[in-house]
Amino acid sequence: MGAVEPVKRTLESKFKFGCYNDISCFTKCCSRTNIILTPYDIVRIKNRIGISSGDFLEKYTYTYIDEANSHPYAVLKTMDDDKEGCPFVSSEGCTIYEDRPSNCRCYPIGQGLMIIGSDEGPVNEEFYFFIRDPNCLGYQEDKEWTIGSWRIDQGTDLYDEMNKEWKEIQLRRNTSEQSKLDSNKQAMLYMASYDLDKFKSFVFESKFLDILEIDKEEVEKIKIDEIALMKFGFKYLKFILMLENTLKVKEEYKNNHINS
Repeated sequence: MGAVEPVKRTLESKFKFGCYNDISCFTKCCSRTNIILTPYDIVRIKNRIGISSGDFLEKYTYTYIDEANSHPYAVLKTMDDDKEGCPFVSSEGCTIYEDRPSNCRCYPIGQGLMIIGSDEGPVNEEFYFFIRDPNCLGYQEDKEWTIGSWRIDQGTDLYDEMNKEWKEIQLRRNTSEQSKLDSNKQAMLYMASYDLDKFKSFVFESKFLDILEIDKEEVEKIKIDEIALMKFGFKYLKFILMLENTLKVKEEYKNNHINS
């Protein structure tokens, strides 16, 4: 999507930008991209196009393993043509615009998260930066924004809220001294993050609920509410990655692993 401008910005930082159908660079920023998808991105898009999470992942993504934390990430595939364009972009623009991924929604603003020390212990601090794509003419437009007003206009707050716990898991793993994940934990992390249909089957069709003490109301909620299931997946990830004791194993199973 372009080069990162190496200056930390705040919600009050101002910039000029515009994007519309008649601008000569329209949709050029949608080619040759490497868009890492978030769990909520996949929920929105797969529901928009009416397919299962597994089918979406197989058809529209490939897996990237981060060398720093050994986490697997789902990356959106580009088209196999000379433009290497997004599969959801046509000459008229984005065909899933209302459900577009977080990274597309934020552009030309990037968002970072880091852990800083304080008197009360480590806290998360968000920061922002501009992305400068040489093909993008949007910065030449006269419309002035703050980063905060741009985020409101693009509807990023809901996506941030939905992905907050998941992003914190990535950050905590990056800053911890834990060993790299083995292939089994990578598979579990990928499933709980991205393949909610498979994760739901895992929860309800394996010994999962026999092994863990989970409130009956929560069980009923994750059975019918996909967002609740996604957030329960984050809780499960914190547990298996040993970041927090978010789940409790029943006494008779404490020497067993929950992976079947």
